Amino acid sequence: MPEILAPAGGPEQLQAAVRSGADAVYLGTSTLNARRNAKNFNDEELIEAVRYCHAYGVKVYVTLNTLVADTELQEVQNGLQTIANSGADAVIVQDLAVVDLVKKCCPTLALHASTQMSIHNVSGAKQLEEMGFDRIVTARELTLKEIEEIAKSVSCEIEAFVHGAHCMSVSGMCYYSALLGSRSGNRGLCAQPCRLDFTNPHSRHFALSLKDMSLLVHLRDMEKAGVASFKIEGRMKRPEYVAAAVSACKAAVNGESYDLETLKNVFSRSGFTDGYLTGKRDVTMFGYRTKEDVTAMPTVFGQLANLYRAERQAVPVTAVFTMQNGLPCQLTFSDDTHTVTATGEIPQTAINRALDKENALRSLSKLGGTPFYMTEFDCTLDDGLMLPASALNAVRRDAAQQLYDKRAEIVPHAFTPQVKEEKDILPKPAKATLRLHFANEEQIFHIPDGAQIVLPMDVIDRNPGLIDRFGENLFVQIPALVWPEDEEKTLATLSRLAQNGIADAVCDNIGAVCMCAELGLTAHGGAGLNIFNSESLAQYAKIGLASACLSFECHDNQMYDMENEIPVGLLVYGRLPLMRLRACPMKGANGCGGCDGKQVLTDRKGIEFPVLCAQKKFSTLYNSVPLYLGDQMLPQTDFVSLVFTTETKEECRIATKSFMNEEYPPFKRTTGLYKRGVQ
Repeated sequence: MPEILAPAGGPEQLQAAVRSGADAVYLGTSTLNARRNAKNFNDEELIEAVRYCHAYGVKVYVTLNTLVADTELQEVQNGLQTIANSGADAVIVQDLAVVDLVKKCCPTLALHASTQMSIHNVSGAKQLEEMGFDRIVTARELTLKEIEEIAKSVSCEIEAFVHGAHCMSVSGMCYYSALLGSRSGNRGLCAQPCRLDFTNPHSRHFALSLKDMSLLVHLRDMEKAGVASFKIEGRMKRPEYVAAAVSACKAAVNGESYDLETLKNVFSRSGFTDGYLTGKRDVTMFGYRTKEDVTAMPTVFGQLANLYRAERQAVPVTAVFTMQNGLPCQLTFSDDTHTVTATGEIPQTAINRALDKENALRSLSKLGGTPFYMTEFDCTLDDGLMLPASALNAVRRDAAQQLYDKRAEIVPHAFTPQVKEEKDILPKPAKATLRLHFANEEQIFHIPDGAQIVLPMDVIDRNPGLIDRFGENLFVQIPALVWPEDEEKTLATLSRLAQNGIADAVCDNIGAVCMCAELGLTAHGGAGLNIFNSESLAQYAKIGLASACLSFECHDNQMYDMENEIPVGLLVYGRLPLMRLRACPMKGANGCGGCDGKQVLTDRKGIEFPVLCAQKKFSTLYNSVPLYLGDQMLPQTDFVSLVFTTETKEECRIATKSFMNEEYPPFKRTTGLYKRGVQ
């Protein structure tokens, strides 16, 4: 039976989750995690949370699922030691630097891959399995069939979201909040700009706001597909929400009825959707928080509080009670793993009625307020003896407390602190190589000598003459998103290109790195890999990257301090991708009808943002103006990337010329996060 995994933004939500029937909880500490604005748990609260949960047989997974800077790695190691000391069951991670720390510092702590790692295909799952992950949280955008295909391809567990908020973008591929106000979703501080009013060409408002998901009706099918853990979103939500979601999920798993209307009233955005799981990615998936949604919340809080008002008796115990003349009574409780014995008062001679088995059971089975309920009772009672009710209650409380303490006993993971290793840092070249990314062949102008050309996979496949034209300087761009339904075809196309002479590929997802290894292509990391520190760069080098473009969320000081064993690059020009989208915001009532794949989305201030479709597989929302760093003082890197999307051939030439001449640009631009960085 799959576990029900509940969010715990704070102690009250934790209690609501456990008392409502969750099998596991996930929570954050004061160290970096993807919900840094939740209450979270300090060191003492974490230990108490683990004790409480383990007493009830509930597992605890701790989130360390953000990107971290080099200067924060010691803080992360300290936080990891706290987690190891707490005896938590697993840690949820995104950054490969954190993955490496977990494996080296406390290898007995289970590794769970956050949905922030954007694992959405078989290649990505296989790569993480090879790296030692015990569980993968798949992308929320997958269909049931796609989840099943991933699950059967790996031996590690699969976890999937089944209820709660949808990010508009594929997780780990959203940069809108960061670019808008330096609050990075990859750092746990998303400001949710997608919930603002954006209008598409069909005059549909709130075009970047999805309804919350609710997949409870599909849980049996998801279990058959190989999902081991049903995850509920909501570490920023109230305890009433947690209780309602866990209770409904538990009922659905057991084949019982549940109150979807109450679930909707406690929190929703114009109701719920199952569009991703069913593959019905149309306008019915979109919704926003209405006045009616808000006013419905208080009406259900009272009844939902009842769901977690009392402790849940979830742990079966067997009991043996002994009462012998002249000896203290004894009560033994066992949960099949732990056995404890409490000693009570010496029995008295009965004046009226001796204690019998029925009355002993009646008193000793009153286990309310504890995790326990009695399944078997046996006793040995000498004739003519009795104990007052107070004595029976005392020995019962003592036995229950002993068993609670045994179950709640902290068993820390062994922890070995790591000292930073010296790296063989590559010498910096005198001049960075130009790496020019084009969206199509029509944009290609007279290329400067020595420049590397990056073109989309389908463009090169349609125009094989480009391979002869540019030779070893031509790189293939693997799509940022390759869904399982397209994976075999993508691998076949890449294999064909390799046979025709392509040797190098640019990867914006860890699954693409795995594809390159399978096909013998040399992998180069794009900015989409979110490489934010030296250790992450080193880990990517170990799995096959020959070079890597650093995350454009990096501050320039981070880039100056970056230690690199492989060539590194910097994105210096281009419309930055704000979001990668599977539910296209440009759809109207007729779906994609009449769309040429090149549209604009308009925000509440009238600013237009391009949305480009990738062969109806996914779309990308781009920034309104391009990044340009040609007139900035830049760290010396091995290469610089200029990425062209909507530009004409002439605009591509002008941008490149301006950068090479270190000129102030003749067009509107942003310097992005280069000087601002992210929080």
